[in-house]
Amino acid sequence: MEQVIKAYILKRLLLLGPLLLGITLFAFFLLNSLPGDIVLNLVGERASSETIESIRRQIGADKGFLQQYAGYLSLLLRGDFGRSYHTNRDVLTDIVIKFPNTLRLAGAAMLIAVPVGIVAGFLSAYRRGGGVDRIVTVLSLGGLSVPVFWSALMIMILFSLTLKLFPPSGTGGLAFLVLPAFALSIPAASTLARVTRMTVVEVLRMPYVTTARAKGVHRLRIGGVHVLKNVLIPIVTVIGLDFGSYLNGAVVTETIFGWDGIGRFTMEGILKRDYPVIMGCVIVGTLVFVLINLVTDLLYRILDPRVRLHDKDR
Repeated sequence: MEQVIKAYILKRLLLLGPLLLGITLFAFFLLNSLPGDIVLNLVGERASSETIESIRRQIGADKGFLQQYAGYLSLLLRGDFGRSYHTNRDVLTDIVIKFPNTLRLAGAAMLIAVPVGIVAGFLSAYRRGGGVDRIVTVLSLGGLSVPVFWSALMIMILFSLTLKLFPPSGTGGLAFLVLPAFALSIPAASTLARVTRMTVVEVLRMPYVTTARAKGVHRLRIGGVHVLKNVLIPIVTVIGLDFGSYLNGAVVTETIFGWDGIGRFTMEGILKRDYPVIMGCVIVGTLVFVLINLVTDLLYRILDPRVRLHDKDR
């Protein structure tokens, strides 16, 4: 069993190389296909031709696409993500500094979303067709339909500007974390509630649940043992996808609340056309998604031993 898991992990990690190569090539091509001159964006149109040519040579913009890409790959192989065009800071250093902030925000958001979404989904499924079910359905639809930037602004206006309970923006302790985490948890909790409800309703119709009810098994035991055990995989899937996307940086939420994380860093790089910053964030985002998906797949096996990780795993 351990050999199968190790072989599966090794196979996934070996596929990471070609995946990163394809992602970086595609992102590099898109950035170089954007209209406008990156050098003029850096120095302005009034700069002298000597200055423009000097900057062009400095950042390698005077070379062809393949030469630029090969040069960037050589940097990556040395563990160098390059330096920001605007701040001249090492991109990898900035990412290492900002990633823990994004991790804190993502963890806090999921800490709110997971229990709220799962409990709401179970209540909705067990009260199917009733008032609780209607309330959960409306709230979850609203949480998915309302744009994040609008809900984040409303939360800021209510809890910060009106009630003055929390600071409106900035990066810091718990007081600064509450509002962005709450705003970020809304779509995740809404998705979890809907997926949990749908899955629990299907499980409640299964013959083994009907048999347990006929035997007089208490409904709490049915829900905690028979139902929960069989709805964990889709729930874990949603949690993994949401957590992975949040670790890549909640761009809108971090920007609105001034949270100094990967999402805000990415947005600043895009607005300034800071290609090393954008590429660095793309690479880190790819790594995060691959690792989160790997952990999620391994959790499948732990939650349900019948799940096969490999063709030889029988």
